[in-house]
Amino acid sequence: MRRLVALTCTVILVDTIFFTALTPLLPHYAHTLGLGKTGAGVLFASYPAGVFLGAIPSGVAAGRFGAKATVLAGVLTAAACIFVFGLADAAWQLDTARFVQGVASAFSWTGALVWLVSEAPVERRGSVIGAAFGAAAGGALLGPLVGGVASVAGLAGTFVTLAVLSLGVAVWAALTPSHRPGELQPLAYLLRVVQHGDVRLAAWFTLLPGLLFGSLSVLAPLRLSELGMGAVGISAVFLVAAAVETVTNTLLGKAADRRGAVVPLLWGLLASIGVSLVLPWPERQAVLAVVVILAGPSFAAFFTPGMTLLTQVTERRGLSLSYAFTLVSLAWAPGEAAGAAGAGALAGATSDALPYLVLAIVCALTLAALWRRRSSIVAAPSAGTA
Repeated sequence: MRRLVALTCTVILVDTIFFTALTPLLPHYAHTLGLGKTGAGVLFASYPAGVFLGAIPSGVAAGRFGAKATVLAGVLTAAACIFVFGLADAAWQLDTARFVQGVASAFSWTGALVWLVSEAPVERRGSVIGAAFGAAAGGALLGPLVGGVASVAGLAGTFVTLAVLSLGVAVWAALTPSHRPGELQPLAYLLRVVQHGDVRLAAWFTLLPGLLFGSLSVLAPLRLSELGMGAVGISAVFLVAAAVETVTNTLLGKAADRRGAVVPLLWGLLASIGVSLVLPWPERQAVLAVVVILAGPSFAAFFTPGMTLLTQVTERRGLSLSYAFTLVSLAWAPGEAAGAAGAGALAGATSDALPYLVLAIVCALTLAALWRRRSSIVAAPSAGTA
């Protein structure tokens, strides 16, 4: 079991590193390729758009062919995309590589999580899921650092090295034994489950942090670059933000266990409203860096309680593991894509203030809706009642 935990954590770690490595490099690509804020938003959004497209096929693949085959398909495709990304010199090549890598990421994540949870004892499922998302947090920490290294050591060499590491992970996965997949649950069952209000509400709290982080990951590095901060400095800012976010998520997870999901969600919404209203205004590097660092844990406050709520309500509806993790991708990906592309386009046409104001309004409306439903949000149907 320890070998499988290590393998799945490594799959998620490498995937998240590539996703977040772009953040400090975004100003470089925007400048050298003349992307502007709109083009930068599209480049960042290409990855989650691919995740969204690959979400349902990855769940079907995990149910029909098994988690191991799904992981191998994802990791091998990702390795090819990382290699292409490192050598690309045109915007369409970068966009395409990121998009296809997003599709591969859906397969990697769904396959890894299904493999891990299906083979773990019931009493250890919580701990192994926690280890997997700890690896994602580690990837979020290392990704900006890798991007900073790439800005100094060279993009091609850095990303080709990462592609070779991905191939090594694929070999490791191929040599790891796995059980045959069980009976594939009909796709129509997933569509029926999504129609329920408790599932849609839980999914919103997985989509919302994607929306917030997608916007921040495009606008913040571009603004820091405008204020004179280089790629290494930007990577340091997001590295610290991810570290603070990791600690905060651990505390919020414990709070959710003790007091339920509503309390951390309410605090996260309040903090996100405040940070969103402040983000467009700092005129000094240091001040903006501090606000970005505060934004990380504020926006991430939804991840742990939101995803916990989503897995709980889908499990009680009788949804299979492969489709439950598919739903996580279906919820997060459009938020991340819409945040990145939408914020880039709005900021390019007006200023950073407008997209941040829209985010604050969305959080305020969500806060009002959550407050009205706070007493019923934890209620869930019995298993199998789709």
